[in-house]
Amino acid sequence: MAKHSLSFGKINPNMLKEVVFNYLGSHDSRVIVGPKIGEDAAVIDFEDRVLVVHSDPITGAVENVGWLAVNVCANDVATRGVRPLWILTAILLPKGFDSAKLKRIANQIGEAAKELNIAVIGGHSEVTSSVSRPVIVSTVIGEAKKRKFVTSSGARVGDSIIVTKGAAIEGTAILSTEMAKVLEKKKVDKRLILSGQKFIKMTSVVKDALIAVKVGGVRAMHDATEGGIASGLQEIAWASNTGMVAYEEKIPVYKETEEICKALGIDPLKTISSGTLIISAQKEKAEKVVSALRKSNIQASVIGEVVKKAKGCYIIRRDGGRLNLSRPVKEELWKILEASQDFIS
Repeated sequence: MAKHSLSFGKINPNMLKEVVFNYLGSHDSRVIVGPKIGEDAAVIDFEDRVLVVHSDPITGAVENVGWLAVNVCANDVATRGVRPLWILTAILLPKGFDSAKLKRIANQIGEAAKELNIAVIGGHSEVTSSVSRPVIVSTVIGEAKKRKFVTSSGARVGDSIIVTKGAAIEGTAILSTEMAKVLEKKKVDKRLILSGQKFIKMTSVVKDALIAVKVGGVRAMHDATEGGIASGLQEIAWASNTGMVAYEEKIPVYKETEEICKALGIDPLKTISSGTLIISAQKEKAEKVVSALRKSNIQASVIGEVVKKAKGCYIIRRDGGRLNLSRPVKEELWKILEASQDFIS
């Protein structure tokens, strides 16, 4: 195959299929769900139960890297409708990193894990010249009864699409923390910046997912990580071999997110949004799911529907235009990372 220069962010799905997915080791019949575009976590057969396993790195944040390392990875297990139970973390630190900062990271991991009732069961830590800022790679494991889990590929034509909270939750937390000085220079109200920093506490979808599956009618779930809500919708559609139509006017965007993204010239719909759960639910059950989430003080909205693949995959903009989701979505956070020397993460 021809050589290609890879850009920041997730590897292109076609590259994954052509390169990475061709080297998956030995076949194991106990792997119920393995590597597939759009799927969040592996599912392994353990007779009457299944193990759900996912690994994820945190590479776009510094200040809250320990907190995000737990929540982002736990989210991908929760999107299976499964409670995350155990976590392993590999902590890679740059040369000169001091012990006080390591203690802060460890404390964040411990607090986040305790809040979600997750046990830290192992991992690895080292100082290496291979990184210029802290990088944490986490593996989270959960378990469920057999056939009592959800995939990203279960969406069906006619399903309603629900999102929890709003767009760019994690992105708002990262940008308001790591780029506070830049935002102040751009005349963003300091009170909005400080409020945006608190979005870090909204980055879990564990509660969202478990409430939704308890109601019933949930066919597929995906958290809106890299590429935001746009990428999450896209990946459910790809995994389920369907189309998708959503409406920007129905997607909640918090004022903090709107102002920060506007100041930086980025699209909140394409900005990393751990904390936002995307749910494909039977149409007749959708409002019950929304109601249950709202009763638990989790904002939830129906934003669109699953359609036949031939009808396309897109978000209808407020101005009537279309955000085409047929091609991979590039994360907006990387645009800032590449362009700004002030972005310290």
